[in-house]
Amino acid sequence: MPFAVYLLGLAVFAQGTSEFMLSGLLPGIARDLNVSIPAAGLLTSAFAAGMVVGAPLMAVLSLRWSRRFALLAFLVVFLLAHVVGAVTTGYGVLLVSRAVAALANAGFLAVAMATAISLAPPDAKGRATSVLLGGVTAACVAGVPGGALLGEVWGWRSAFWAVALALVPAIVAVLRSVPAEPPADETHGAPAGGGEPAGGGTGGAGRGSSGGARGEFRALRRPRLLVLLLLGALVNGATFCAFTYLAPLLTGVTGIGAAWMPGMLALFGLGSFAGVTISGRFADRRPVPLLVSGGVALAAGWAVFALTAGAPAVAVALVFVQGLLSFAVGSTLISQVLYAATGAPTLAGGFATAALNVGATFGPWLGGLALGSGYGFRAPLWVSAALVGLSLAVAGAARLTSANTGTPAADQVETELRPGAR
Repeated sequence: MPFAVYLLGLAVFAQGTSEFMLSGLLPGIARDLNVSIPAAGLLTSAFAAGMVVGAPLMAVLSLRWSRRFALLAFLVVFLLAHVVGAVTTGYGVLLVSRAVAALANAGFLAVAMATAISLAPPDAKGRATSVLLGGVTAACVAGVPGGALLGEVWGWRSAFWAVALALVPAIVAVLRSVPAEPPADETHGAPAGGGEPAGGGTGGAGRGSSGGARGEFRALRRPRLLVLLLLGALVNGATFCAFTYLAPLLTGVTGIGAAWMPGMLALFGLGSFAGVTISGRFADRRPVPLLVSGGVALAAGWAVFALTAGAPAVAVALVFVQGLLSFAVGSTLISQVLYAATGAPTLAGGFATAALNVGATFGPWLGGLALGSGYGFRAPLWVSAALVGLSLAVAGAARLTSANTGTPAADQVETELRPGAR
């Protein structure tokens, strides 16, 4: 895997830290800016909404730029948004800065995915995706607890400064390591079918394969791609539904002390990192078995967690296992989105990012509805099990539909995605 892909993962780590760190900073922000805790919580909602809306919009905007320029522009805007957030004394300015940072983050992820798969070998999209998502899971393990510690010692603004500083080496790395090439709309000679050109491992060729915005939008019309995006939203919705209410479940039902919660959240993050690592090893060669077996195990795991949440040893083990399964399945789905849309690498990354954040938005909302209805802290786990079960039903229905229309999908898809099958 080219070193530049790992450098993009470093930038994703810094941005992932920013996305999740507010959970440990809200009391300090509310106190300093003289707003309520729920108002401070809207900062998280603003970021999530910016990611959902911004991912496809920023991906379209970036099609007229070279990848290196797009990556640099999004990183600089993200850095400046954190500088503004660190120095402002107004809640409104901080809220706007979070929305702007989310737009920049969404655009960066879309272009970074396209850049990573163009730099990687043509049959290694799963490994490239796992490196980028490894930055997100590393943020859960180290970045978020680190941000909370900074906020506790030096105040919440220090965490914003830390994210801004962490982006500086990423900007230098993009300047030095990402190849410069013309924007997609100015690149000619791409194959008519939108496939990868010969030597698809080079940065310039990968950019040119899309044929501009219209070519990428045409490539996004494949039904299988839409199904994969829906599956990604459902699985990620299940993940964040359970993760959002993990602390009150473990303290209120399992009986684990509040002092252990940072360790429990880090344990989930370690499982997530293991999951994307497993996905990187197998998603390119055997994606269908990984998705089927992992999806069934994931749905069963959330149900078992709900039934056994009162047993501390079992609950601790399932925190790790469910983090592993959630990100193994989710990361594999993203890599399959990129395989299914080789003619639209940037927009595919943008829509994949949007789908994941749609899940991260509606999953906790559904879990909150279940809690508000009086079903207790186990309820979000049942909601997560239902969402993964629904994803399995959707995948099964899509396979039956393909079989009835004469394209018996699963075997064909698996053959298409194996290295050497192209």
